[in-house]
Amino acid sequence: MWVLLGRVVLLVLAIRVVRGDDAFLTEPPDYIKQCKIADKNFVNCSTQSIQQLFDKLNDGIPGLTSIKSFDPFHLNRIRISQGNSNAINLKVELANVKIIGFGHTNVLESLVFKKDYSWKTTFTLPVMKLQGDYSLFGRILLIPLNGRGQVFLDADNMTVIMHTKTRLYEKGGFTFYNVTSCRVDFKMDGLKSHFSNLFNGNKQLEDSTNKFFNDNWRMLADALYTVITQTIEDILLDVLKKIFHFIPANYFVSDIPTPEQLYGKTKAKPKPK
Repeated sequence: MWVLLGRVVLLVLAIRVVRGDDAFLTEPPDYIKQCKIADKNFVNCSTQSIQQLFDKLNDGIPGLTSIKSFDPFHLNRIRISQGNSNAINLKVELANVKIIGFGHTNVLESLVFKKDYSWKTTFTLPVMKLQGDYSLFGRILLIPLNGRGQVFLDADNMTVIMHTKTRLYEKGGFTFYNVTSCRVDFKMDGLKSHFSNLFNGNKQLEDSTNKFFNDNWRMLADALYTVITQTIEDILLDVLKKIFHFIPANYFVSDIPTPEQLYGKTKAKPKPK
């Protein structure tokens, strides 16, 4: 009991509250490996550190209460209009979305660029499953689509390349990342799917169309590329903003410059509200 109480006290002491709920860590956590960007083995060190961070997200980061669940992750709504060719013209809306699979993230490489401290992160998701309510209007090839119902997507062995833009800011004597944007590209080895009520109750047409989608999964993946990328981007941007507002960048890159050192006095921006 006294050991547990001691750990709780240490955790509280390691979390500083600046204003309101604006808490952050003031001691390096044991689930992050500190790396020096000046070292020749920085990429390997950073890759290990980010892998450890993803692993910790499964259990929950102590003191970070703004991330309720990482796997599964829930999104309220996604709206997409996509018309990347004469063959594909879609308007898609997803609601009550649940995504399963980020808990098995395998980080292959974590690059940090000294010029602006943006990142390029490559990782795999052995499985990513999406469930939710959908409404869909448009066409894929010669198939006209107009339906509302339940959607299930099961992507196999996704490789994701994430490009993240950041802006450094100072808080409590530490340097922090303000994650400003997140863009992803991906490829996958397979995609299973099912759309219920594709044709307002025409079960025969619905079954034949779902079979066509599964037999021609690459074509469907291309048609839903924007939907899938925005889903991943929305999840990662939300999670990364919260993590890096809570954990100082100094604990990831020990020799990171201050905002003033990187941008100069006139270009440094205040921390995000």
